[in-house]
Amino acid sequence: MFTLNVEPRFCETDALGHINNTTLPVWFEQAREPLFRVFVPSMKPRDWNLIIARIEVDFLAQLEFGDPVEIRTWLSRIGSSSMEITQEAWQCGACGARGKAVMIHFDYKQGRPAPIPETVRPQLSDWLKPEDQSS
Repeated sequence: MFTLNVEPRFCETDALGHINNTTLPVWFEQAREPLFRVFVPSMKPRDWNLIIARIEVDFLAQLEFGDPVEIRTWLSRIGSSSMEITQEAWQCGACGARGKAVMIHFDYKQGRPAPIPETVRPQLSDWLKPEDQSS
């Protein structure tokens, strides 16, 4: 599991003072950057080989401006060409949101999914956390 601490910005709040629901997918994507680097160390768009197939976010509690938010990220499943990433946003000891993303290793020249390279798989083991483990 990897973590990223985010300092909420005032512009990320809604009219009620809560972190806006559109902000969580952005924070979750930011927290996936170290995983992106496993596949694309250069982070150059011309070298990119990942696509996102699905994202979902469950809002569990209010997140607010003024206190840091810890984003926890881990892999809950690794397939032959895809992986499921689970993420949580924690603030003041409470989980405020949980999300999942499915990413696919993709061959843009062929226009289709490609197997996750065997050279990458050992690095992905650092990201694994069984889904039944408590956070």
